[in-house]
Amino acid sequence: MNAPVQTSSLFRPAKRLSAIGVSEILKITGLAAEMKRQGQDIIILGAGEPDFDTPDPIKDAAERAMRAGATKYTALDGSPELKTAIRAKFKRDNGLDFAQDEITVSAGAKQVLFNAMMATISPGDEVIVPTPYWVTYADIVLIAGGEPVLVPCSEANGFRLSAEDLERAITPRTRWLMLNSPSNPSGAAYSQGQYRPILDVLLRHPHVWLVVDDMYEHIVYDDFRFVTPAAIEPALRERTLTVNGVSKAYAMTGWRIGYGGGPNALIRAMAVVQSQSTSCPSSIGQSAAVEALNGPQDFIRERRRSFQERRDLVVGALNGIDGITCRVPEGAFYTFASCAGLIGKKTSDGRVIDRDTAFAQYLLRTAGVAVVPGSAFGLAPYFRISYATSTAELREACRRIASASAQLK
Repeated sequence: MNAPVQTSSLFRPAKRLSAIGVSEILKITGLAAEMKRQGQDIIILGAGEPDFDTPDPIKDAAERAMRAGATKYTALDGSPELKTAIRAKFKRDNGLDFAQDEITVSAGAKQVLFNAMMATISPGDEVIVPTPYWVTYADIVLIAGGEPVLVPCSEANGFRLSAEDLERAITPRTRWLMLNSPSNPSGAAYSQGQYRPILDVLLRHPHVWLVVDDMYEHIVYDDFRFVTPAAIEPALRERTLTVNGVSKAYAMTGWRIGYGGGPNALIRAMAVVQSQSTSCPSSIGQSAAVEALNGPQDFIRERRRSFQERRDLVVGALNGIDGITCRVPEGAFYTFASCAGLIGKKTSDGRVIDRDTAFAQYLLRTAGVAVVPGSAFGLAPYFRISYATSTAELREACRRIASASAQLK
């Protein structure tokens, strides 16, 4: 009698998956969550989502839409009502005029980026990605068959891309530059003056397109004024994709609505990609997003104030720990702190903290605090904390980090 066939041995993953994997953020968060489920006292500071709930008027709009029967397919890349709300938002907040057919809506900003790369990247095309970077950027480029060109951005330059480094990275094969301001993971943001030299480089290289991820637009602090590149340099408008969504500012991560504005030819090509994947985004999510963009915006200011208080708490606490330094971020809800002063030290059981991943593992194992190592974002030795959690948890987490760091010899 023949032995049963082991189906797992017959599985052959696509070659495109060989260079990518599940996000390090999801791995760490998943491990920490499992430890917590097992009864361990774990503080998880890895989640990239607000701890606030979706505002009630937005929930109410979704309920009304369901009761009214808005539960069918919508137009492929966004309902007319939502596209109209997005156009008004771009005009109101960013000074950008888009036509209805220059707007796309997807199941989250991640899909907008995915559609753009799948619609434009051919094998061998290069995409410049400044680091530290949101890990999805490079993997989307790889899935699309392109080559991510990672350009380190030093803390000395505020984790921002310099015009000189951009110029050096551009080749005849460069198709896109990806920018994210404020940034995940560093919280760094570009002012108009800081964007200007970069945009001047792009003006000299007309074959390079620009995609900007403005997801954290409304989460900026102190006197920082947000600005987006297409509003600074109109000459780049016809080769710029401006990406945004409702996930962060409106605490709607699970609703999965992202959007983008760009030239019609690009938007049409992206719609072709979407037509063969998800088709339209959730009709209910779209109705909720209309209310988010058109409705009262006062709560954003209140929540931003809360985030800033938490930022100041975490930055102050981290800078009080020997071996750790932390730059003050302009926006988002992350700190990106250096643990360079702890590299080379040993734990009580003799393990060497030889890199930031080892430090993150040490914190989880010893202090019960889950952070994400900077190497996961392309720049070491750092670690990212999401301060989108309660003040009490942040205080306790910082106390534990300080205690664990002090135990290293």
